[in-house]
Amino acid sequence: MGLPMAERLLQAGFDVWGFDVRPIEEFGRFSERMIGDPEQFTDCVDIVISVVRDAVQTSALLFDDQRLLRLPNHPRVLITCSTLSPRYLQEIAAHVPAGVRFMDAPMSGAPYRARAGNLTFMLGGEPSLVRETRPLFEAMGREIHHLGRFGHGMTVKVLNNYCAAASVVATRRVLAMAGALDVDTDRLLAVMSSSSGGNWYANNIGDIDWSLEGYAQGNTIGILEKDVRSALDAIPSETAHEDPGFPRFDEALLAALAALEPLER
Repeated sequence: MGLPMAERLLQAGFDVWGFDVRPIEEFGRFSERMIGDPEQFTDCVDIVISVVRDAVQTSALLFDDQRLLRLPNHPRVLITCSTLSPRYLQEIAAHVPAGVRFMDAPMSGAPYRARAGNLTFMLGGEPSLVRETRPLFEAMGREIHHLGRFGHGMTVKVLNNYCAAASVVATRRVLAMAGALDVDTDRLLAVMSSSSGGNWYANNIGDIDWSLEGYAQGNTIGILEKDVRSALDAIPSETAHEDPGFPRFDEALLAALAALEPLER
């Protein structure tokens, strides 16, 4: 996701530099804008948009291995677009150096929408910072929602992704059922797209890069599992089990994601 987002910013005229632990040559035409050294990277940028996979990589990037926020010339604005537990997000905020302005801006849309520059962003942060950074999001996205104070963007994102994960499991299930019942799956999806069974995953299955993946911890289905767990982590412990039916559904959803096999189409 980070590469097409950076490319859209560059196309819009922003001075963009990329940093990653992967070899620079993997980034194609953008390689000339990639920097492999953390200190050299922070010397070039005032704003960091973090698009790493999870909490482990976020901690490594900001505080531990690459320690961008521990360097003398650390960035002055930090925007996290990774989908993280809202509870963990608050832990990050407690360790951000004084003077660094921090906002959450998770996005939705998958790589094909990142390439088209029509992602949906969910922002949480001070209104003044949202106004200042809005041109960045407008270069990368089509819908930008400011959802309130810091953390609210991330909370909405993990709740959204819970529903997305449920729709992936349900769609995969009915596609398997259709095959067993000798129903053409393309026709089923066409009917669903204009009927009550339609959902983002089913309606865009031909465009979503990861739509045929089976479960693996390192792929996008694994990321969906992580996002469901992030949503559950956000629920206060005193209310998490008020209705015994919901924890059972949570467990079933996680188990179903972990059991997904690659889809043949």
